Amino acid sequence: MARYRWASLLGAVAVWAACSSIPSSFAAEDDKGFKWIQPNEIVWEERDEGPDLAVIAGDPTKEGFYVIRARFAPGVMSRPHFHPTDRHVTVISGTWWAGRGPNFDPNDTIPLGPGSYMMHPAGEVHFDGAKDVEAIVEIKGIGPAPTVPYTQR
Repeated sequence: MARYRWASLLGAVAVWAACSSIPSSFAAEDDKGFKWIQPNEIVWEERDEGPDLAVIAGDPTKEGFYVIRARFAPGVMSRPHFHPTDRHVTVISGTWWAGRGPNFDPNDTIPLGPGSYMMHPAGEVHFDGAKDVEAIVEIKGIGPAPTVPYTQR
């Protein structure tokens, strides 16, 4: 069990470090501070495990507001975890499957399509991802917002 917790901690640190190394995606800014980006200009950090990530605004590893996007390839699902702050998730494309609680079961998930919204309350265990089609979600919250595997609770 201690070995599993250590591996989970290393996984959480890897996710945290990955988010901190992703450059902000803003492609343009005017002299008044308006910023914008087109979908094809988003800078994605492709990852071997878990979803690809893109920081749209802010920095989820630091204090303050952030916006990130997560791109789940078909079949990629997170394992039960939680975050220390509320997270607000909007589905951009595909079908995103969301489960609640510590027992990982992809069959016990809610399908959410484009335009759907879900709030993950601080400290509540959940898991999520894509089944048969890619899903892209936008996540907003107040950092720092690490992903903490359920086993560390």
